[in-house]
Amino acid sequence: MLTNLYFVRHAHSIYTPEELKRPLSKKGLSDIEKINQQLIKESIDYVISGPYLRAVQTVEGVAKSIEKEVIMENAFKERQLSSGPVEDFQLAITKVWQEPSFCWEGGESNVVAQKRGVESTLKVLERYEGKNIVIGTHGNIMVLIMNYFDNNYGFDFWNELNMPDIYKLSFDKSELKEVNRIWSKD
Repeated sequence: MLTNLYFVRHAHSIYTPEELKRPLSKKGLSDIEKINQQLIKESIDYVISGPYLRAVQTVEGVAKSIEKEVIMENAFKERQLSSGPVEDFQLAITKVWQEPSFCWEGGESNVVAQKRGVESTLKVLERYEGKNIVIGTHGNIMVLIMNYFDNNYGFDFWNELNMPDIYKLSFDKSELKEVNRIWSKD
């Protein structure tokens, strides 16, 4: 019996330096109804989200529709790139993908962030075997998790993601069997 994880990259958000409470933008809020409609078709059993408001807002409608609470999981928060704002985001993010063990001051390397995300993913697969689970998360941590199971998912793939985006990963136990993009805001 397959376990399906629906990784949902959050919808568009309003930039604020406060990561935890950054809300969705008007554009992002208009997209979440479409996300909910798509995911409801998938017979979702549980909804999990990282703690950042924009990730929770993106998936909380699905939880309401199945009459369950969003299960908070800190490990699905976005990777910490550095302790403060970086001068050149593209340079900073490219370097951590080129050198997986490298981290900027106060940040997480790809290796560290991936370990955090994968450990939690494996626990979800064990705890909810045979179920359909939505995971509200962020682009970098999502791709780092996907990369662990299939190295075809890397920096170039991350660079092509949309806000929001939904990928269905189907597992037999902890073995990735299939990946399908089930919705994207193109």
